[in-house]
Amino acid sequence: MSVGPLAVEIVCVFCLAVYLLHKYGDWRRQHLIVTLATLVAWYFSFIIIFILPLDVSSTYYRQCLKDNQPLQPTISPTSSFPNVTYNVSEQSDMLDLPAEHSARAIRQSAQDVTECHEPWSHVPDHILPDLWHVVYWTSMVLTWLIIPIMMSYSSAGDFTVLGKLKTALIENAIWYGSYLFVFGVLLIYVAVNPDLQFDKTGLKVILVTASNTWGLFLVVLMLGYGLVEVPRSLWYHSKQGFMLSHVQFKVAKLSVEKSESEEALEDVLEDVKKAADSVRDHHPYRPYIETILTKCPSWWDGLGQISGPSQGVRNYGALAVPEHMQRNISTAATALNDGAVRPMEAPTEKSLARLNKRVISAVRNHHRTQCQWTLLVNEAIHLEDMEKNAESNDCLFKHSFMPERNAFVRSVYTPSVEWYWKCRVKPMCFKVLTVVLALFALLIVWSEVTFFNREPVLSLFAQFIHLAAKHYNYFQIEVISCLTIAFLCTCTYYTVFKVRVLNYYYLAPFHQTDEYSLLFSGMLLCRLTPPLCLNFLGLIHLDSHVTKDHELVETSYTEIMGHMDVISIISDGFNIYFPMAIVLLCAATFLNLGSRCLHFLGFEQFIGEDDITQEIVDEGRELLKREKRKRQRTEDSESRRQDYQSRAGKATTGGQRSLSGSRLADTLTAAPPNSTANIFHITPSSSSENDHTQLLRDVAPIDYMGQNAEIYDEFNRAVPSVDPVTKSYQSHRNTTAASRSGRPVRGIFDDV
Repeated sequence: MSVGPLAVEIVCVFCLAVYLLHKYGDWRRQHLIVTLATLVAWYFSFIIIFILPLDVSSTYYRQCLKDNQPLQPTISPTSSFPNVTYNVSEQSDMLDLPAEHSARAIRQSAQDVTECHEPWSHVPDHILPDLWHVVYWTSMVLTWLIIPIMMSYSSAGDFTVLGKLKTALIENAIWYGSYLFVFGVLLIYVAVNPDLQFDKTGLKVILVTASNTWGLFLVVLMLGYGLVEVPRSLWYHSKQGFMLSHVQFKVAKLSVEKSESEEALEDVLEDVKKAADSVRDHHPYRPYIETILTKCPSWWDGLGQISGPSQGVRNYGALAVPEHMQRNISTAATALNDGAVRPMEAPTEKSLARLNKRVISAVRNHHRTQCQWTLLVNEAIHLEDMEKNAESNDCLFKHSFMPERNAFVRSVYTPSVEWYWKCRVKPMCFKVLTVVLALFALLIVWSEVTFFNREPVLSLFAQFIHLAAKHYNYFQIEVISCLTIAFLCTCTYYTVFKVRVLNYYYLAPFHQTDEYSLLFSGMLLCRLTPPLCLNFLGLIHLDSHVTKDHELVETSYTEIMGHMDVISIISDGFNIYFPMAIVLLCAATFLNLGSRCLHFLGFEQFIGEDDITQEIVDEGRELLKREKRKRQRTEDSESRRQDYQSRAGKATTGGQRSLSGSRLADTLTAAPPNSTANIFHITPSSSSENDHTQLLRDVAPIDYMGQNAEIYDEFNRAVPSVDPVTKSYQSHRNTTAASRSGRPVRGIFDDV
């Protein structure tokens, strides 16, 4: 008996939660409370998923001990051998047995006990119940109370903590009212039913019943979609042409949403500027304006201007400032300065709170669409590269835009290896994985339909688990349980973040997920994981409510969660027969009935053979071509800039090197003490300069009188010899003033 495996799993699950939070979130930019709440929600949900298999194996071990419990002997004063006490039926059969048979029965019972091998991951019996107490009730408090208030608090526009809390409670009052209504109905049902005992335990069961019933309803809806869509999406990933058309379709639809978010942000920023002009310094509401300005994008300086390190490159951080937004904001600022647009009247605190809420919503929506646009365009460009390289005969993968990789990755992941992996091996892996997951999904659907049948046992997962338990293969029990729970969670949460209605919430890698989406994901994990695990326990017949076996040993998780014995309608009907609706949902998803209905109602969906779908795909293809041209121009401009700066740096280094030694001494001797001759002047760049002006300023001046002649020999040979008058003029200019400009290096204007 050891807690080592449990401790290792707890640490590994914590590292997994921290890694995922670091990948999708940004703890430097997010509030500390949001980071902690999301981490706890993810961590406790993952603990349920990965620790429950240990609980299952320990439960089968306890069941084995109970089934093979040694018989309690009673010593007879008239016999040298102990007699054994049995139940009534067994005792009547054993009355006539001699004493040696009774002793043999005792030894046989002891031998049966020794056959119950202890699991390698078995922990003391009191540890798992204590762990489930903390994990479950903390998750429930987070998902039903804390996280919803935090989500509303983060979106509130009030400027004080009390004001934000008041707004958050008002927004959640509707949801809390529905919860209280359901709880009241259940409470009345228990109170008027004389057969039910209402006490502290019954109250806890009512709370658990209400939570699990709502969670099971969502689980069935999302699981019915995910069981079909997850294997099918993997199959589509093996078909590059289909995936490219689908991504182009999504690019065209997202482009409309992206434009709408940009226009909404423009309107909000214009209102912010008017409010800032109306509320000047020393005004009582000026701190509110400053708070609103901090919520605006970093590339907007609050005066209607686009600020940044360089006007030549419209890219600040991870997102690019749209060109039409630059023009519109500049136009609005000019109109305001000209008096065409008047500032708004003196705003009130409520109006500023509404404006602050609009700013938060607009910035969040704009950030979401920009992140989704960047990820979608990158995926489309990658699919285009794969389609082009699949027809290549040189077996070398060629990128339209070379990704950044370190030297070790480039040495191992060569273009040849990348071509074979992406064009040959990866599609086959997707197809094999599709077949495996499709069979897994069929097993789950069959088990969901038949898990209530006890004799004979039709649930395949129950058969697998019982067969492993019969041979005391606890490791196999844990592997099967972990894989099954993980697949159920994958199908459920895939639906959450893929359905278009819930597209407002997203998880974007590279630290691009906002606080609202992180909190929403944590809330869903805490709300859906417990009923999903209860459903899994029903699949493997470890729930006495399902099997109606009162001799069944319950898991520690079920003992903490309790049973729904208080409400027979839910326990006997909903929780057993409602999962059968998964069959109907899977059939509807397989036939794309939902997409076809939305397409018929005017909400465009990706339908294979459809003229409207093809038009949207063509539109997305043109958008991708334009995006690729923009990226190519940006890359070319950046490469030219780096090339010119390196050439200018070499020229400057060469000019300085020519002044070393005796020439430098002669120059200092010939020049007056206060003279600035032969000194190179490099003017620092300004944020308002364009690319060409910056390049001209970065070029070092050239001395044509021989001190830098060795650097420009080729240039001097190409220039005709100068006449004495010009030479005399240059000599006079060189001794009287510093040479601040000169003839440019050949090729400096090649890009013009």
